[in-house]
Parts: sequence; C-alpha cells; structure tokens
Amino acid sequence: MPLSKFDGLELPASADFHVHLRDGNLKNAVIPTIRQGGVNTVYVMPNLVPPLTSASDAMAYKQRLQQQNPKINYLMTLYLHEKISPAVVKGAKAQGVVGIKSYPAGVTTNSSSGVLDYEVFYPVFRAMEECGMVLNLHGECPSDHGKNVTILNAESSFLPTLKSLHAKFPELKIVLEHCTTREAVDAVNECGPNVVGTITAHHLYLVVDDWADDPFNYCKPVAKWPTDREALIKAVVSGTGKFFFGSDSAPHDITSKKGGRGKTAAGVFTQPYCTQLVLGALEQAIERKVITEEEVTEEILTGFLGGYGKKFYGITDSSNERIVLKKGGEIIQESFTGEGVEVVPFRRGQSTWSVSWK
Repeated sequence: MPLSKFDGLELPASADFHVHLRDGNLKNAVIPTIRQGGVNTVYVMPNLVPPLTSASDAMAYKQRLQQQNPKINYLMTLYLHEKISPAVVKGAKAQGVVGIKSYPAGVTTNSSSGVLDYEVFYPVFRAMEECGMVLNLHGECPSDHGKNVTILNAESSFLPTLKSLHAKFPELKIVLEHCTTREAVDAVNECGPNVVGTITAHHLYLVVDDWADDPFNYCKPVAKWPTDREALIKAVVSGTGKFFFGSDSAPHDITSKKGGRGKTAAGVFTQPYCTQLVLGALEQAIERKVITEEEVTEEILTGFLGGYGKKFYGITDSSNERIVLKKGGEIIQESFTGEGVEVVPFRRGQSTWSVSWK
C-alpha cells in the first residue's frame, strides 16, 4: 500500500497557514478540533462580522482564542479595508499582527467589505513592504459575465494582478492563498522568492464534478479540472519551498450548507483531519500515478506541513511538539456539534490516517 513507510513516523507538529476559526458558538465548536488535526500553529483569517480592521480588534480576538485553548500559536491578520492606512500597518506590526488579508469584494464568505481597486492601497502596500508585513491574497476576480469571468476562471483572471503587485512592490512578501489551478502554480513559480502559495487539503482531492452536486464540497475558489489537481499535487512534492499548507478550513453550520434558504455558503471544513487528509491525498495521487512514492519523503512532508511556511514568515516554534502518523484505522466523523451549531466535515464517513501527539 502507498506510504506504508510513514506508518508510525514522527514529524514536527503541523502549521496551518490559513484557517477560519469564526466566533461565538461556532468558534467554540471549532477550536478543539485544531490539535485533533495535528496542528499547533494557525494563521487566522480576519473575515469576521464585522471584519478585523485594527490591531485592537485582532488582539481582542486573539485573546478570545487563547482563553479557549492557550496551547495553540495564533498568528493574527487584519482585513484589507479603507480603514487600513500606513499608520495602521506600522502600529499593527508593532503589536504583533503578521499579515493583511485581501478579499475581492463579494467573492466569498464575509467579503462584502472587500477590495474593488488595488491601486488605492498602494501606500498601504508600501508601508507593509517597509515593515515586513505579509500580504495574503484571495486570488480571484469577482464574476463579470460581460468580461466572461465566472467562478471557473476567476483565479486565472486574477493572476495578472498578482504579477503587477509583485512588479510594483518586489520586496513585499505576498501569499497567493488556496491555489487551485495549474496557471496559479506557474504564476507563483514565475515570481521571485517573495511570492509563495498555499495549497489546501481538499483541493488535492476535488475536481469540479465533486462540488457541483455536494454542498459540503463547495468552497471558494472552487475546485477545477483533474489537470489542475495534478499540478497542485506536484507542487506539494516539488520541494522548492514556494508552496506550503494552508487548509482554508471554513466551518459553516449545516443549515448554511443545505438549508434551502438562498445561496449555499462557500467553505469546506477540514480542521479536525487536515494533516491526515494531506497524507490520504498523496496516497491517492500515487495510486493514480500522478507522482511516485519515492517523491514523497519525510523532508517533503516536514516542509509542506509547516517548515516552508515558518521559514517564509520567519516563525520559530519553541514548543518542539511532535506528532505520530498512523496509517488507516480512523473514520471521519459525520459531524461536529456545539451549542446551537452542527458542522459537517470533508469526506465524512470515510477512512483516513490518524494522528497522535508524542
């Protein structure tokens, strides 16, 4: 069986560089699942309601997260918004905020306050470049049928913007979040070392057919074609350090996913099994002959699941916590519940790897 060589392997705890932890009852249900997925460091998205647009907002949110589980390293971000100025950037950096997340207006969950014009933020990007703050890009253009842009080509339509920003601010660290296409992988590789990409677990499994009739597989950006999935898999095992793990785990209450009351919420919940799912996706890719077993090494796993991301962000993990991988033997829960909420995880009811803490 593929990857049996990793049964019992010890690795450093994973770092997940793109998580949605929500707030209130949903947050309370999600936080306990972080370490279940073998993760002790999370890069927290700011698209709450209202969004996190000041350092005080971000630090207050971090305090709520720490009160629930202080054994996790929460890396905080701000939401790119008209309230963000160069002075806000410098003040936030001084208070420990790591990055600023850009959402094109209206493309995904809680993005109505997002960006319409990047040029107006050039002074902000210059300040970020000067102080070493990271720009995290949701790399999609809003659908525009007059320009033939839909959810299927929204990412590829955004890539000229990525390249333009990199050309104008070459020292600005930029992350193209949740890459889903071969074109996105190529664009990141074509840019300099200050541009990297995150890859989710679910995009290593899904193609367009999988979400077209299943709301629990529907996310933004949507999964694309089998050739795109192959490109993501190959990026994971490339070993260049240009791509690392960001789950984009996005919990929604079950009523928002299949309640029959308006549009389906975009988001796939992978947090409880995110490390395990990466191993399973690589197994499947070996079985499809997309990659060989020899290409999946301990070094590749260590890098993709945290090492490359920590190096890019300049983060050290003083905890030295380690996890142990076990092949098979665990079934993904049908749902996770909390007070007034129920969240259905990705690949519910299916077999997966398991993770324990050393």
